[in-house]
Amino acid sequence: MHSSFMPPRQVKIGDAAAFAGSTPRAIRHYHEIGLLPEPERGGDDRRRYGYEDMIRLLWIRKMADAGIALDDIRDAFTTGTASVGADSGDGIAGILERLEETLTEQEAELRRQRTAVQRMRTEGSRMGLLSDFVTERLKSLPEGSLRQADLDSLLVTERIFGPLGAAVQATRFVVLATHPTLREDSDRIDDAEEALDDSVAVDDPRVAQVAVERHAFESALQAVIEESGLGKDDDALFDAWDTLHPATADDGEDEADLSSGRREADSMSVFEAIGKMPYDFSPARLRCMELTEELSAQDSPAT
Repeated sequence: MHSSFMPPRQVKIGDAAAFAGSTPRAIRHYHEIGLLPEPERGGDDRRRYGYEDMIRLLWIRKMADAGIALDDIRDAFTTGTASVGADSGDGIAGILERLEETLTEQEAELRRQRTAVQRMRTEGSRMGLLSDFVTERLKSLPEGSLRQADLDSLLVTERIFGPLGAAVQATRFVVLATHPTLREDSDRIDDAEEALDDSVAVDDPRVAQVAVERHAFESALQAVIEESGLGKDDDALFDAWDTLHPATADDGEDEADLSSGRREADSMSVFEAIGKMPYDFSPARLRCMELTEELSAQDSPAT
């Protein structure tokens, strides 16, 4: 060291923060949570930091940069396992094990996010944010043939019933996107249902008429699905899903249902999800839906 240079015996918080690569605010936080002991204060009542304080600050910065939580760093210092030569102690070993588990989870989440972004760039629309199990079903469609309302519907279905449910529903939009006449009929009936607002009584003749039209349309749509072979594709979807997600002994006996084991890991039950997704349907429209279901039930073969 040059003889004309004499290092300070203590430094103020600004100089301590600058040297450690931190901020005065962060250092004050370290004091508040007990990570860094309060140093002595000078005659001006300002904190003064010495050599040992700076060493501890540097280690805090290194450990924080490695991703170790401040509470864990504090515990490591408290038990003495953060000192030089003691890194093999049980305390720091446990901290590092938890940190590695957290980093592994974060890496998996980053991979998932990167895949979603790549799919969105490839698809050129929000369709890429749906599950690849769903987007694969829609890849053969001409560009622009899907409407935003179609994607909105698939988004909700995926949230409630999972990727398999949305992939099956995608069959509907494949047909509508490739059969202009059916799309026109669908739009007409959608508009008729929208017109069943709160001003329409549940026993209004229009309610039953729209139900008949909806039932006829759904029957025609299903006929096209079967004739085109898309119904068999739906069966293949179930097989592909079961291959990717084999049932376990804990899954129960109702795994064939879309509502069982098909949804996202953080999702609620189908019943709960449906109860939390708002649809502004009037009583007349709800009655129309009931009548449509009754007509469908009449078509179903007796069991």
